[in-house]
Amino acid sequence: MTGQSGLIRARKRFMQGVRAIFAFVLPVDHQAAADVLSPELFDLFCRMRRSEQIHSLRMMKALRGAGHDHPDLLTAALLHDVGKSRCRLTLIDRVMIVLAKYGAPKVFAQWSAGDPVGARRRYVIGARHAEWSAEDMLAAGASELAAALARRHMDRIGAAASEEDRLLALLMQADDEH
Repeated sequence: MTGQSGLIRARKRFMQGVRAIFAFVLPVDHQAAADVLSPELFDLFCRMRRSEQIHSLRMMKALRGAGHDHPDLLTAALLHDVGKSRCRLTLIDRVMIVLAKYGAPKVFAQWSAGDPVGARRRYVIGARHAEWSAEDMLAAGASELAAALARRHMDRIGAAASEEDRLLALLMQADDEH
């Protein structure tokens, strides 16, 4: 993605980073997540960094506030980033991912190929965490739809042609805004 829309997305991601810096002072409403997730899926939620838990809860609450209560959508909102817990990212890693992804998408695509080791580690995690989230969710008993939403949450879609696409568009909007 290039141009103004890429800059807008990068700015939103930057603001998410700022919120992540201050996550240590914010409470995490674990009960809200536990009310939606099975115990096995809640264990995945607890694996995520505090800032990711808060981000995911903000997404879920925004979706609910807008009248969206599809259980698979809420599950995907809570767990779409759980794949990042496989390989921890620092704040610098996150900044570098955003800069590369939105500033030099072709370079990001090259750097994100392969295994998460060495200098490319952060970019591979940035590119593959959605796939890992879906794998972990399925292994913990999530539905195919919830896992598909998590797997696709970094994709760009056109018109919502199916129910999955409609839910994905809602998830992606919540992810961008929260």
